[in-house]
Amino acid sequence: MERWTRWPSRQALTRQGVPPVRLLINAGMGIFGASLLLWDVARDDAFPGWARIALLAAVAGCAALVYAFRRVTVDHRLGPALALLALLLAAGAGLRAVGADTPAAAAWIVGVIVSMERLPLMVGLPAGIMASGSYALLGDDSPPAGLAMGAGFLLVGYTLRLDEEARGTGYRLLEQERAARRAEARSAALAERTRIAREIHDVLAHSLSAQLVHLEAARLLVERGEDRAMVLDRVVAARRMARHGLAETRQALYALRGETAPVEDFLREAAATEGARFETEGERRRLTAETGLAVRRVAQEALTNVRKHAPGARVTVRFAYLAGEVLLEIRNGAAREAPSGGPAATGAGYGLRGMRERAELLGGTLEAGPAEDGFLVRLRAPA
Repeated sequence: MERWTRWPSRQALTRQGVPPVRLLINAGMGIFGASLLLWDVARDDAFPGWARIALLAAVAGCAALVYAFRRVTVDHRLGPALALLALLLAAGAGLRAVGADTPAAAAWIVGVIVSMERLPLMVGLPAGIMASGSYALLGDDSPPAGLAMGAGFLLVGYTLRLDEEARGTGYRLLEQERAARRAEARSAALAERTRIAREIHDVLAHSLSAQLVHLEAARLLVERGEDRAMVLDRVVAARRMARHGLAETRQALYALRGETAPVEDFLREAAATEGARFETEGERRRLTAETGLAVRRVAQEALTNVRKHAPGARVTVRFAYLAGEVLLEIRNGAAREAPSGGPAATGAGYGLRGMRERAELLGGTLEAGPAEDGFLVRLRAPA
C-alpha cells in the first residue's frame, strides 16, 4: 500500500545526482521536441496572423503549466499539482476544439507522462488514464489506436519514474556514505588530537613538575642562606630537566609525524646510555607511530625506575619482532647501591600505570612485577 501512496523522493524529482551528459541529452531532446512543435504551429495555415500568435501564446502557456507542475511536485504538494494537471488537460481539449491537433496531442501526452512520473501512483495512475483516454477519444487516431498509444505513454511515464527513483536512491546512498566518511574523518581527527594531547602531557607534565621541584629547592636554599654551590646545583638540574623535556617534546612531535628513528636503534642507544645489555630477535621491520611511541615510553619509564630504585643493578633490554606484534622486556637484578632519596636528574617519569593504559589503547598488554631476584617489565604491542 505504501508503494501506491508514496511520492517519489525529492532526489528523484530534481536534478540532484544527474550526470552532466544526461542533462545535456535531456536538454537536447526537449529543445528538439519544442522546435518540432513550434515549426508545426508556424507553418499551420489554419491560424493566420493574430490567431497564430494566440496559438503560440497558448503553447507557451502549456509549457508554463508543465514547469509549474514540476516545481510543485518537488515539494510534494498534491492539490496544486492536480489543479495544474487539470488545466493542462483542459488546455489540450481547448486546442483540439479550435483545430490545433498537434499542440493538443502534445499537451495530453505530456500530461500522461508527468502524472505517472511525478505523482503518487494512487493519484498518478487515474490521472494518467484520464489523460490517455482524452487523447484516445478526442485525437485523430481511431479509439483502439489511441488507447494503445495512451497505454504506451503510461508505460513511458512509469519507466521514467523507476529510472528516477533508482537514481534518487543511489544519490541518497552516496550522500549517506559521504556523511559516514565525514563522521569517520572527524572521529579520526578527534582521536589524533587526543593522542597528541596525551603525548605532550606525558612529556611536559614530568619535565615541568621536576623543574618545579628543583627550583623550589633552590628557593628554599636561598631563603636559608645556604652555600651558593648547592643553589647552583639545583638550578643546573632544573636547566638539565628543561633541556631533556624539550628533546622529549621534539621526539614526540616527530613520532606523531611518522619521522621517528627506528625503535631498535633507539633502544640500543638507551641501553648503552644506562649500561644495560641489549638483545634483539626477529626480522627487523617498520612499526607504526603509535606502537613505536609506546615502546619508547615503556623503555624510558622502566630504565628510569631502575636508575631510581635499583641503582647499579644489571639490566637486560630484550626486543623481539614476533608474528603480528613486538615484545619488549626490561629485566633488572637487585640494586648494588643505595637508592637516592633526592629527585632524579633525568628520566621519563610517565608512570607504569599510564604506560599500561597506553598499551591497552593499542590493543596490547603491559606486565610489571618482581621476577628472579629483580624486576621485569614486559610489553606486547601489535605491529
